[in-house]
Amino acid sequence: MLPRSLDGDNTTAEAYYDTVLGITWLADANYSMTTGHDADGLMDWDTAMGWVSSLNPYGSDITDWRMPTVTDTGTYGCNYARSGTDCGFNVDTATGEMASMFYDTLDNLAFYDTSASDTPQEGWGLSNTGPFSNLQPFNYWSSTPHTPTMSYAWFFSFNVGQQYYSNKSIGRHAWAVHDGDVGAPIIPIPGAVWLFGSGLIGLIGLARRKANA
Repeated sequence: MLPRSLDGDNTTAEAYYDTVLGITWLADANYSMTTGHDADGLMDWDTAMGWVSSLNPYGSDITDWRMPTVTDTGTYGCNYARSGTDCGFNVDTATGEMASMFYDTLDNLAFYDTSASDTPQEGWGLSNTGPFSNLQPFNYWSSTPHTPTMSYAWFFSFNVGQQYYSNKSIGRHAWAVHDGDVGAPIIPIPGAVWLFGSGLIGLIGLARRKANA
């Protein structure tokens, strides 16, 4: 099976369909820098929201891209903990699409384990980026405002594995996703090739469906 490519050369993976979350991740996790929209890909929240909503990646005529979401659970706002909540380290991955990617799909480790120890756990950080390009070990905006303080929004750190919130004026990276499977038929990827978890088992292209020769 070959990756689907928009330019027809069948050599470049443009996107990956996440069968756990039911969304499509753009393969280039710093696409705003790659395309020259921003010099380093760091944008404040409003700029990032505007950029992603106007995307038409690779001239594919597929619109309605967005940034990943965070779900605020429990007590209103950040329920900070070392595990199992919507905020902090080792969060409940059902509360964040990027948390699901970092922990469940890529099988990375947070800076802290689930104990009360303040010693970093061995092997923490973005050790596995999978097949994605330009995935930065830094902070990425979500599309979700931190509603108790509307000048703040949620983000996820692909460095230490923390889901948290900050002022929208701070420059952070943005990773574009799209609801559903937006492209060509799914091409299964053997798990041993990418050394993944089960979250991404389909490689898709963004071109409109075509019959193969």
